[in-house]
Amino acid sequence: MAAGFMRALAGGRVEVFSGGSEPADTVNLAAVAVMAEAGIDISEETPQRWTDDEVRGADVVVTMGCGDTCPIYPGPSYVDWGVEDPAGRSVEDVIPIRDDLERRVRSLLELLARPAD
Repeated sequence: MAAGFMRALAGGRVEVFSGGSEPADTVNLAAVAVMAEAGIDISEETPQRWTDDEVRGADVVVTMGCGDTCPIYPGPSYVDWGVEDPAGRSVEDVIPIRDDLERRVRSLLELLARPAD
């Protein structure tokens, strides 16, 4: 969901990669439904494992509670968003998670748009 928001809201200004340390086999259907309500189609996304090269090459890495399984490399900035996992939740229960992610993505985009000191 966060990657979907970032792609939609950034308008091509940032490159987005979404991956995980233990990706699911399919995209969460409740997440697909709530994102469709927000006008963003993530139905064709495929959960994938991140690679070390992708993490090393990133400017900003946003983690979502992966703890010790997340690689830490010199270079990228790391942000951990302690969001609830939508797995196994109903559409109604995923809406607040979606809304939280949208707020976080908008805040991150504002931060990224600021000139460097």
